[in-house]
Amino acid sequence: MNHSSFSVNGQIVDLKSSEIFSGIVHVTNGRIVKIERKDVPEKQYIMPGLIDSHVHIESSMLTPSEFARLAVVHGTVAVVSDPHEIANVLGIDGVKFMIENGKKTPFKFYFGCPSCVPATPFETSGTILDAESVEKLMALDEISHLGEMMNFPGVLAENPSVLKKIEIAKKYNKPIDGHAPNVRGKDIEKYTHFGISTDHECCDIDEAKEKIVCGMKILIREGSAARNFDALIPLMQTKPDQLLFCTDDKHPDELVKGHIDVLVMRAIALGYSIFDVLRSASLNTVEHYKLDVGLLQEGCAADMIIVDNLQDFNVLKTYIDGILVAENGKSLIASIPSEAPNHFINEKFSASDFFVADEQKPIRIIEVIDGQLFTKALVDIPKVENGNMVSDLERDLLKIAVINRYEKAKPAIGFIKNIGLKKGAFASSIAHDSHNIIVVGTNDNDLAAAVNLLIDARGGVAFYSKTENRVLSLPVAGLMSNCDGYVVANEYEKIDRIVKENGSTLQAPFMTLAFMALLVIPELKLSDKGLFDGTTFNFVPLCV
Repeated sequence: MNHSSFSVNGQIVDLKSSEIFSGIVHVTNGRIVKIERKDVPEKQYIMPGLIDSHVHIESSMLTPSEFARLAVVHGTVAVVSDPHEIANVLGIDGVKFMIENGKKTPFKFYFGCPSCVPATPFETSGTILDAESVEKLMALDEISHLGEMMNFPGVLAENPSVLKKIEIAKKYNKPIDGHAPNVRGKDIEKYTHFGISTDHECCDIDEAKEKIVCGMKILIREGSAARNFDALIPLMQTKPDQLLFCTDDKHPDELVKGHIDVLVMRAIALGYSIFDVLRSASLNTVEHYKLDVGLLQEGCAADMIIVDNLQDFNVLKTYIDGILVAENGKSLIASIPSEAPNHFINEKFSASDFFVADEQKPIRIIEVIDGQLFTKALVDIPKVENGNMVSDLERDLLKIAVINRYEKAKPAIGFIKNIGLKKGAFASSIAHDSHNIIVVGTNDNDLAAAVNLLIDARGGVAFYSKTENRVLSLPVAGLMSNCDGYVVANEYEKIDRIVKENGSTLQAPFMTLAFMALLVIPELKLSDKGLFDGTTFNFVPLCV
């Protein structure tokens, strides 16, 4: 608790009354005790702090306390976070690690209970969260909602174990997050009938409108891989009360540059109402999830930001519970040491493990769409050398593999287009959602070498070629670093640049790679058990 008293002068942005007026905000013991209307010379704007309505902290490669250090600089005071990444690795203990680490810093984390661990039965995860595990987590005061229900086929099929988790959320009167890419018509009506109330997977405005009619809040997402802001922001004109802003997955180098403030600036620049935009960045999320986050009203927690003007939106100061946590682009939150719980194999691989015998048939190929989680399924003839299907750099058909990181197993291998890599291989132990090892490369030797770099590091992201190699170690569950967030961001930027210098044309190569194992997003993906058709929800053979 902050027991100091202070006042802030400026132009006050009141989202409740939709007005901006000159005045003074008086704060005592972390709460706003009075908002005084008075002419003041200061032209700076005082407004509620920003909230990310759906984010996986783990995707920042930072622990919650380090994520907070970077986010407050951009005016973020709270996040609604689904810790299903670490839950897939470490189960309930992983979720509790996130909660306890988050408590060590003056930032408002609202963690959900992961609903789909694993996301599907078609992959190997480090653990399973069944209905009994969900009950244990949902009973915790620190758990604010049921995390995104990715198993929408299970909901539509009325799978008893899936419906049981939904009923538990209702029992505790906590919101249920959705995840329903391209689910339309009668299916989305049924999906929402069970009380699922949000969706962050809309790629076009017609899909979003349909979901709004069914009672869903639409989360406009702008992350490091999936970017839907441009497609969905026109909804701000007609459905502002139904919109929330989120990043979903944000890599550390981009978090250093901006967070929800970037969405706010872009929306304001397009001419949308400042009040509608800021409500999407704060009030709408507070009301939907019933968060204890201040909204710049008398009696509220002093969770507020000061910006220089409403065009550039430079955040001058960020307060959380009256504590100054960032000022003039510098975080005032201290870096906190963290333990590193993990679950990782330690047996190495060789080039021969990536041999794929030629069957003299066409093969299925994953086609990447840059900036989207969706892929397309292509069919083409593979390149063959000495009876082995190999990467074809001329056609940009590269070999991709997913490897069980919890126990030694044979790699599942496929081929992928639009990665663009011309040399070496890059690999990651971040592979949504079970977080097995995923690797793509130009030849089998480099595939094996990149994977072995990760095994030595006990997780992380890596690039390997004969002339250079680099690893960013992520020892916390193979997902996060326990180092200073700004150092991690700098190291990640370097390895990201190396992958691009070696030919990748993707705007976020590692983030895109991580989603090639996410089976719940169509059309074609790869798990540690094989190629998977996300439209039929079945495995398919490599050869056609």
